Amino acid sequence: MSVQTLYTAATGMQSMQTKLDVIANNLANVNTTGFKKDRANFEDLFYDHEVLPGNPDSSGNLTPTGTEVGLGVRVSSVQTDFKQGAFTTTDRPLDMLIEGEGFFQVLDPSGEVYYSRAGNFSVNANGQVVTGSAGIGRPIQPAIVIPQDATAVEVSPDGIVSVQQPGSSTLNEVGQIQLATFINPEGLLKLGENLYAETGSSSAPITGNPQTNGLGQIRKGMLEASNVEPVQELIDLITTQRSFELNSQTIQAGDQILQLISNLRR
Repeated sequence: MSVQTLYTAATGMQSMQTKLDVIANNLANVNTTGFKKDRANFEDLFYDHEVLPGNPDSSGNLTPTGTEVGLGVRVSSVQTDFKQGAFTTTDRPLDMLIEGEGFFQVLDPSGEVYYSRAGNFSVNANGQVVTGSAGIGRPIQPAIVIPQDATAVEVSPDGIVSVQQPGSSTLNEVGQIQLATFINPEGLLKLGENLYAETGSSSAPITGNPQTNGLGQIRKGMLEASNVEPVQELIDLITTQRSFELNSQTIQAGDQILQLISNLRR
């Protein structure tokens, strides 16, 4: 049985290592705009049933319990928490925050539309509103172009983008921001670069203007901070480390028992 102890404790160490990786990623992204933290979930493995519950005993009565020994644990899933992050005021005209449900839509050079909660947008050389990335500036969808002579940019809570131009005392509308939502956002595929892609599990995107059909509103000059809670992550880090140590001690105990049994033959 001590041999099984080694394998069982090893599954615990492996699972704790995965949880440690998840916590490390959460803490690494504590300052990432629009980042959503992850949580590792666990499930027990198959059981070795030596005596099944409900077997008749010597008197013919059914036993209330059985004898079963678990064979360890594994990571069942890693779920994303899409809870709203804190609001950070920047006063930049193209910094936008989604208050509520929804994702910004951006067009990748591959032709695929990706989704993001990070609203730090900029303008490229063609005047297109694009993601503020030094790598690939992906245009927002539907496309919005800011005129070269624009002196001010305004974004309303319902996603209407307007600009102030010389010689005009009124704002001229240049585009409409549309948001996307999903039946199961946890089913989205994380791509890095603050981007998500739809999958068969997430459902097809349901698009619409902000403040319609349950979609959130746009707040101009603000960004959504990461929803990682550093204190809670540090607590989880400590408990995960202790769990890893306990499993390693179990392996040491099983090894010592095996050594004792081996020495009995001498």
